[in-house]
Amino acid sequence: MNDLKEKILLVDNLQVSFRTFGGEVEAIRGVSFDLYKGETLAIVGESGCGKSVTSNAIMGLIPQPAGIIKNGSIMFKGKDLTKLSKAQLRKVQGVDISMIFQDPMTALNPTLSIGEQLTEGLRTHHKIGKQEAKKKAIEMLNLVGIPNPEERLKQFPHQFSGGMRQRIVIAIALICDPELLIADEPTTALDVTIQAQILELFEEIQRKTDISIILITHDLGVVAKIADRIAVMYAGKIVEIGDKREIFYTPEHPYTKGLLNSVPRLDLEEEELQPIEGTPPDLFSPPKGCPFTARCDFAMEVCEHAYPFTARLSEAHAVDCWLQDERAKVLVEQR
Repeated sequence: MNDLKEKILLVDNLQVSFRTFGGEVEAIRGVSFDLYKGETLAIVGESGCGKSVTSNAIMGLIPQPAGIIKNGSIMFKGKDLTKLSKAQLRKVQGVDISMIFQDPMTALNPTLSIGEQLTEGLRTHHKIGKQEAKKKAIEMLNLVGIPNPEERLKQFPHQFSGGMRQRIVIAIALICDPELLIADEPTTALDVTIQAQILELFEEIQRKTDISIILITHDLGVVAKIADRIAVMYAGKIVEIGDKREIFYTPEHPYTKGLLNSVPRLDLEEEELQPIEGTPPDLFSPPKGCPFTARCDFAMEVCEHAYPFTARLSEAHAVDCWLQDERAKVLVEQR
């Protein structure tokens, strides 16, 4: 499919650090991935692994001067976003690339009507009249499934449920017709029924608009249905990436397997969940070798001292793990 699609985003060797009183935190340590038009890429991993920092870097939202992009490039349709000025970035943010932030309860301004918040970006970026902006806002509320949109434009966030507010946040992100939508934990604050509705909404919007989506989440179960490809992050690195079937049915990295084992399954009612023991490494002084070594049941001496090479298992599937070395596999089998 991707051979026929346009590649709209290419992140190459991205490195992001934050300067703190305690020292430098290496939050992103060489992240690389691409994204095609009309594709959904899910980035999954535990809290603190770098998912949100990666999405903020793409959006140009790394707080400065504490945060700094130390290396790498973010190519969006031929432009390196890391090289753009603030004024140039503002022409991209919300227009070509939009973002849905984590909590719909706090993403909306409680003092402004829904109509004002929906039309603000449209009128700022496209310089259109009030009536034309209102018409577009009504179309967007219809698209995201808000009933009686004309009356709803006059209402305020507190008059909507959590699920409705999330739909409004999605409408705000989509109103300028972006080509890339970044959804950062868009279902975390919602119950499972509303989660399912929001994920179905993403699918429907993608079918209608062919928009590209980066979905940030800590829950592999959330992305099982809608993701085309999945990137697994750990300690500021992508340790495994592949299409959905490869990640779910033939995972290769021990961390990916651990994430899958910690997801509840209806077909295994009596089987207990298997948590991943231990905690992620301290990114004030990241390990030289594989960052998962201290928590890995298959760790070897080489894992501690050298970061593994990237083994490409198929066109889409790649993993950073010493177990892909044939000599290492023999050693593990002999244990």
